[in-house]
Amino acid sequence: MKETAQPGPAQHPRPAAQEIRGFLHYPGWLSAAEQAAMLADLRAVVAAAPLFSPMTPYGRPMSVRMTSAGRFGWVSDRRGYRYAERHPEGGPWPAIPQSILTVWQAVSGCARPPECCLVNYYADNARMGMHQDRDEADFTAPVVSISLGDDGLFRIGNETRGGRTQSLWLRSGDVMVMGGAARLLYHGIDRIAPGSSVLLPKGGRINLTLRVVT
Repeated sequence: MKETAQPGPAQHPRPAAQEIRGFLHYPGWLSAAEQAAMLADLRAVVAAAPLFSPMTPYGRPMSVRMTSAGRFGWVSDRRGYRYAERHPEGGPWPAIPQSILTVWQAVSGCARPPECCLVNYYADNARMGMHQDRDEADFTAPVVSISLGDDGLFRIGNETRGGRTQSLWLRSGDVMVMGGAARLLYHGIDRIAPGSSVLLPKGGRINLTLRVVT
């Protein structure tokens, strides 16, 4: 009797982008299985380059903990905010996992590969104030953001501080692309919603941002 090939698992449908003030939001881009696989890859990153609590140049600790992967990492201390090629403990940053690079390749529209993957971990009370990403040399390359874990309330501002803002909840598996006219808009995370995701066993939110630095 001839065997009939069985269909494989259905491919996760990729959503169309929703434009919000120039940002391209892809809700639910990553399936639950893809999120779990990416989290496993991030555990290896953190094992090689542990999370640390950065200090602002003004002497105040940031509420997020962070690390990085790629050629460059993001650091902050009394000397200022900057990219560095080594972890504060002295070792090089680990390579960016392929599960993360695949997202960049799919949505960035950029021929250059990312040189930094910043990993921010938000505990229940953490937030990120309104800021611009302007320490990179090439603003034609976008910043790609991946959300994992609890929901985060993302706020989009303007090219200068103040003025009308717009907010939306970013949920686990969402992808956001900040490029073109939106590349230098102020943005931040006002708060997270504890317990809104079961991806992270101890709760919290992970945000990954992929950047071309040079």
